[in-house]
Amino acid sequence: MARKQALYILRHDARELIYGADEQHDIAQQVDVYAPPMTADDAMANPAILRACEVIFSGWGGPHMDEAFLAAAPNLKAFFYGAGSIRGCVTDACWERGLQVTSAVAANAVPVAEYTLGVILLGLKRFWQQAAAYHTGQPHQAIAVAGAYRSTVGLVSLGTVGRLVCGLLKPFDVHVVAHDPFTKPADAAELGVELVTLDEVFARAEVVSLHTPNLPETRGLITGAHIRAMRPSSVFLNSARGAVVREDELADALAARPDLWAVLDVTIGERTDADAPLLRLPNVTRTPHIAGSQAGECRRMGRYMVDELARYLRGEPLRYGITRERARIMA
Repeated sequence: MARKQALYILRHDARELIYGADEQHDIAQQVDVYAPPMTADDAMANPAILRACEVIFSGWGGPHMDEAFLAAAPNLKAFFYGAGSIRGCVTDACWERGLQVTSAVAANAVPVAEYTLGVILLGLKRFWQQAAAYHTGQPHQAIAVAGAYRSTVGLVSLGTVGRLVCGLLKPFDVHVVAHDPFTKPADAAELGVELVTLDEVFARAEVVSLHTPNLPETRGLITGAHIRAMRPSSVFLNSARGAVVREDELADALAARPDLWAVLDVTIGERTDADAPLLRLPNVTRTPHIAGSQAGECRRMGRYMVDELARYLRGEPLRYGITRERARIMA
């Protein structure tokens, strides 16, 4: 049987991060990679090279597979996206073609969940408030420390990351409350989570962690009123998407409640302007979108795609396959 023809199409720096020497070797053992790695622009500038391709390995900077792209790749059957969100690559034309699509969103969720666990545990200790008070010589006794034992942790959305966080929290003596309209009570019970309203999450939890995808119906979901309702010295974490939070209202609420702290790994447009009111506040810690896969963690995403390729070639269902319906509610 003839071997499948494959291409790498993504940013060059992303290919080096995601598909290491071991992953490239294992891919080459299963399919014929018949051209050097290329960017999406390179591929569209040389459409003839796409004609033989049945399998694309991709990641950050992957191709926008609209009708024009698919017309240039008439034999394309499967798209392996070695990163998280497929929104910039997959269009309705892909579903109409019947293209098999898989992504490493589950692999990328692992470091996000690990980051979240770290922030939650530090947040329950009021790490940031304590450090600021200690640095300036202020009495730390005024800080309402929770600690992990029998404290309440709040999660907004129980998608891939949220569910992993639930698992990571199980060894700790915390009570988890969550808001997710798509989670059934039986699933919540299995996760060890109490389903509550969004307002209750913020009113009851000592740390609230946001994991909601950026969808039209979720933009601006988190308001200033939610933040103002938080318990004394509580911590709010956003490692999802900035647009889910009304950031101007967040800034106003944090200014009015200096006892609270926000840890923001994402903001709208990944803003870095020092004049932004939100980023000038002393009770905000900003990290530059580091929760997701970094350095060697990216190889996990490539390895997931290698394993998916083996399933594809055996004619098995893809473990991380994405359908049109699932794509609508993914980040």
